[in-house]
Amino acid sequence: MSKRRVLYIPIRSHTDRVFRPEMFEQFRERFEVTINEGDENYSTEQVAEHIGGFDALVTGWGSPPLSAEVFERADRLKMVAHSAGSVKGLCPPEVVAQIILPRKICVFSGNHAIATNVAESTVGLLIMTSHHFAAHALAIRERGEWLDPAIPKNGQFLNGSTLGVVSASKVGREVIRLLEPFDLKLIVYDPYLSDEEAEQLNVEKVSLNELFARSDLVTVHAPMIPETEKMIGAEQLKRMKDGATLVNTSRGKVIDHDALLREARTGRILLALDVTDPEPLPKDSPFRKLPNVIITPHISGAGYYGYFKIGEMTVQALEDFFAGKPVQGAVPFERYEQLA
Repeated sequence: MSKRRVLYIPIRSHTDRVFRPEMFEQFRERFEVTINEGDENYSTEQVAEHIGGFDALVTGWGSPPLSAEVFERADRLKMVAHSAGSVKGLCPPEVVAQIILPRKICVFSGNHAIATNVAESTVGLLIMTSHHFAAHALAIRERGEWLDPAIPKNGQFLNGSTLGVVSASKVGREVIRLLEPFDLKLIVYDPYLSDEEAEQLNVEKVSLNELFARSDLVTVHAPMIPETEKMIGAEQLKRMKDGATLVNTSRGKVIDHDALLREARTGRILLALDVTDPEPLPKDSPFRKLPNVIITPHISGAGYYGYFKIGEMTVQALEDFFAGKPVQGAVPFERYEQLA
């Protein structure tokens, strides 16, 4: 049986980022792969020019939107494997509705692999922030203070806490999985989470306001879609307990930053922001100077494990699809509007 033909359009730097050499070699052995040998990403027009005769297309960060013309020329295309995160910029809604769904083209996304990195970073930020680790370390390094009495050394950390997860997204669920060893109560706000799924995750479903009122620590994993913009504002933030911790590794615009700044300035809550609005924050942003705010430059998704897992999942998805098996990471287009 002849090998399936795959058009691979990411550039070398992307390949090195998400594929271990042995995995990329395995990919080339199992499929007839045509590789973008240039140093620049293809344009939409170039994809349309080359796509004829291929069974699958592999895209990545920097790949262009796939227009109707691309699919018109894709006479054999059965699968698009996106070796990166969201496919929202890759697959325009009209193309999904008019071409991808009617033709039953499978679209894979490697966003679950990235979720493992973000979840690990989130748990680290929850621990670091609630324990005031950064403040203690800076007191020693910058001021020579061995145990600054102004910095708490006791508090409510993960064990024994009520921890609120905003959105049971892929990252949110991965965070829930990583928190299983801790002795804590998990509550979740997610209007799309069914009672059955909540039971399976061993979490309690609550309203957004209740989550902020009850939680000792809150972690935000909502997708950035129109209905989530500034979803978290003054009404929620003022309900937080004194000394509570809020971590955001999703998107900055999910939180109203004017309201967040007002609450942060009171000093009564702790913040860890890997994402901000705008991003990066201006150099004169007051957030940068507040001692109760930790800011990192949108790096929670980084990490060899998750990046290389993208390559593994991409190859596995291609193999499973052409073997007639379910594809882990197939984009659920019935929920496309709710996806990040």
